[in-house]
Amino acid sequence: MTNSTPPNKTSRLPIVAIVGRPNVGKSTLFNRIVGRRLSIVHEQEGVTRDRIAVETDWAGYSFFLVDTGGYIPQSEDVIDKEVRKQAILAIEEADVIILLVDSVVGITWEDEEIVKRARRSKKPLVLLANKADNAELENQTHVFYQLGLGEVFPISALNGRSIGDALDKVVSAFAKLPAEEAVNESVIRFAIVGMPNSGKSSLTNALLGEDRQIVTDIPGTTRDSINTSFKYFEQTYEMIDTAGLRRKAKVNDTIEYYSSIRTQQAIKSAHVVIVLIDAEKGFVSHDARVIEEVIKAGKGLVIGVNKWDLIKKSTNTMRDMKQGMIDDMYVLRHYPIQFISTLERRRMFKLVDLVKQIQEEQQKRIQTSRLNHFLEDVVARLQPAAPRGKEIKLNYCSQVAVEPPVIVIFTNYPDLIKTAYKRYLENRFRELFGFEGVPIRIAFRKK
Repeated sequence: MTNSTPPNKTSRLPIVAIVGRPNVGKSTLFNRIVGRRLSIVHEQEGVTRDRIAVETDWAGYSFFLVDTGGYIPQSEDVIDKEVRKQAILAIEEADVIILLVDSVVGITWEDEEIVKRARRSKKPLVLLANKADNAELENQTHVFYQLGLGEVFPISALNGRSIGDALDKVVSAFAKLPAEEAVNESVIRFAIVGMPNSGKSSLTNALLGEDRQIVTDIPGTTRDSINTSFKYFEQTYEMIDTAGLRRKAKVNDTIEYYSSIRTQQAIKSAHVVIVLIDAEKGFVSHDARVIEEVIKAGKGLVIGVNKWDLIKKSTNTMRDMKQGMIDDMYVLRHYPIQFISTLERRRMFKLVDLVKQIQEEQQKRIQTSRLNHFLEDVVARLQPAAPRGKEIKLNYCSQVAVEPPVIVIFTNYPDLIKTAYKRYLENRFRELFGFEGVPIRIAFRKK
């Protein structure tokens, strides 16, 4: 079943949270919707203690789906109290709430308490009665109308029964969410992301504290952060601040969890992303994961190495650290790495200069004639391997998109092009046409 309203076109994806008391099947439903087993499912209550979120979609709508631990009202157990705090924060952060109940057990006092809490949020609520595995159990779900939430959707998360109808109801609620303001395409939007304490707030404040012309404050892609617009050398920028989350809550692990969602939302809404790295901690696996996410999203990328003032230096310290980062993550050779100090106000606006350069690069189009001259040259230098005796011919190519640039190459055997040859093509392409700081997509289609 599909929804008749158009897919969401906003840059910030809605957040849908699944909440309910323990052992009603929240994790089973989560896994069913996302299509793979990510949350741990067990008969023992309280297995899911931390939340997990995944971007998924239904009927053309993309959204973040959040699994939560079992909500146990009034329990004084330390773990129960912590899970309850996290479930409450999930309700506060969500755009739409799925309330899950057990059709076999019926209404419990815990369900009633959760309903009271969810109602106070004034968010759209969708009530699902799980474990309605057959028609007899489905007929028992009418009792849940006593909760006063309107329509009840009998489902079976275990076998997938009626999940589509329930999701249609969930995504229909997106149309009632506040619309984002119209985007000014002349404005360059950039996000500052990175690990906690890498200096995101310091960089944000420093960029705004240099007598820049403040144009306006714009409601951000997240509810409690502000995207600030400023001018620099006649160009207007919108800076997406992902550092405001720490002021929201007190529980560190909960904060870092929602920080990951907000980082993903900021990446999606930006033209260019500055990934800030702590020079003292060095380049770590978390930094690499964020960078991979930015590149996968097709966004321009700048690496800012902050706190450079705290590093003891010799003649080649900067060069050696840069090379070490490239050795750890080879793709970084295509992206600018800038060493800065927000404390000493050094080279910070070089990052903004790079943001503008990269945005110009990712809007660049290459003439088809130049691309085909390029293709002839690279094939003459190195022919693609011929697996199983099949000769691969690369016939012609063209650029079909920008932001990110997409180059389509027509060939007789698109599925036989090896990864090493794709890398060779991209390296030669960058040597000739530039695109520093920009992910490039090279696709192969059958002629």
